[in-house]
Amino acid sequence: MMKRIFAWLIFLGVSFFLYACESQIASHSGATTSNFAKAPTDRPGLGTKWGEARGSRVQFTSFRRADPGHPIATAAIYYNDAAGIQAMANAAAWQRTWPMLPPRVQSLVSIGLKDPIGRFYPGLVVGDRWFVVGQEGRRYSIVVRNRTALRLEVVLSVDGLDVLDGAKASVRKPGYIMAPNSELKVEGFRQSTESVAAFRFSPVRESYAAEKYHNTRNVGVIGIALFNEVGTNPWTEQEVQKRLKANPFPGQFAAPPRADNQSKP
Repeated sequence: MMKRIFAWLIFLGVSFFLYACESQIASHSGATTSNFAKAPTDRPGLGTKWGEARGSRVQFTSFRRADPGHPIATAAIYYNDAAGIQAMANAAAWQRTWPMLPPRVQSLVSIGLKDPIGRFYPGLVVGDRWFVVGQEGRRYSIVVRNRTALRLEVVLSVDGLDVLDGAKASVRKPGYIMAPNSELKVEGFRQSTESVAAFRFSPVRESYAAEKYHNTRNVGVIGIALFNEVGTNPWTEQEVQKRLKANPFPGQFAAPPRADNQSKP
C-alpha cells in the first residue's frame, strides 16, 4: 500500500514539473517571440551569383600603364529587377542599346550587358545613371568595344568585386588588354586561364558578394576603369584622326541642282 502511495506522489510531482515548464514556455511565447530563431532578411532586387563554369581562354601579355594609379576614364552601369527600376523611373520605356555613358568614356569604349543570345538587356537613364533591367536566374555577359586605334587596359568589377580574382575591386589591379578596335566579352568571374564562373542575376542573399564576403553594400553596380599605354594619348590620337578624315566637300557626290528647277526672275 505504501509503495503505491509513494509511486503516485512521484507521478504527481513529475506531472506538475512538466506542466510548469510548458506553462512557462507558453507564457514567454505569448508575450514575445524575440527569444526564438527568425528567418534571415533579404534586400529586395538583384545581385550577381557565382554561376556554372564556362570555357573562356586568356593569355598573359605585357602592358605598361601611362599612369598606374589613375585611369583615364571610369564609368558604372547599375542593374536591378524591373520592379526596382520602375519604382525609380516612373515606368519609363526600356531601350535595348549601348548604355549612355559619360562623354569621356563614350569616346573611348562602348560597354553593355548582353543576354545569352546576344541581345542587350533593356535599360534606361534614371537621373544621371544608366540602369539595366535584369531577370533573376538569367545569365549575362559584359561586352566592351574598343573604339580607338590604341591598346587599352580594361579593369572590370561586379558588385564591388574584381572580375579577375573575385576579391575587393581596385583600379590598381590588372585588367583585360584590348587590341585596337576590338571587342571583349566577359562572361563571369575568372577561375583560371581556361574558365570563368558565369554571371547570373540572383537574389541579393545568393550573390557572390553575400555568400563569399557577407557584404552586400556594393551589390547592383558594374564598374569599368580604362588605362592607356605609356607613350600614347588617346585624346590626341583621336583628334588627329578626326581632323585627317575631315571631308572638305561632304556633298561632292550629291547630284547638282537642275537648272530648270531654279526659280525664275
